[in-house]
This record gives sequence, C-alpha cells and structure tokens, in this order.
Amino acid sequence: MPDNTPRPLPTGVAVAAGVLLAIPILALLIVPIYAKKGPELWGFPFFYWYQLLWVFLAASFTYLAYVLIERARREGRDQR
Repeated sequence: MPDNTPRPLPTGVAVAAGVLLAIPILALLIVPIYAKKGPELWGFPFFYWYQLLWVFLAASFTYLAYVLIERARREGRDQR
C-alpha cells in the first residue's frame, strides 16, 4: 500500500515559491512606486493601470508557484 503522508518540500522549491508569492505583494506595498499620474495608458493614469496590471501578474506568479510545488510533490512521489 502506498504511503500517502505528505513530505516536506525541498528548501529551494519552498524559497522559490515564497519569492514568487512575495513579488506582487511587495510591488503593491511600495506605494511611492506607482503613486503618480503619468504616464497614461489609454487615458488611464499610471496609478490605476499599474494596479490592474498586477492583478494579472499576481495570478501568473501564483500559478508559477503552484506549478513549482506540484512538480516537486510529483517528483517526491515518484522517488518513493
């Protein structure tokens, strides 16, 4: 019978996933980076389109972290 107990992730994978998840948080926490009106994109001030851009970027970074963790878990199961 296979052992289904979860094993810890390799440190490198955990750190890489943490960094991928921290990038969008830090990019939006440092408000002086985007607290300005210009440049405008299609009439929208930088303040708005920068935050909207990070909605899609954060989803991408989250997906990449998920893929890294799932790949590490799959490789861990294959080594048993």
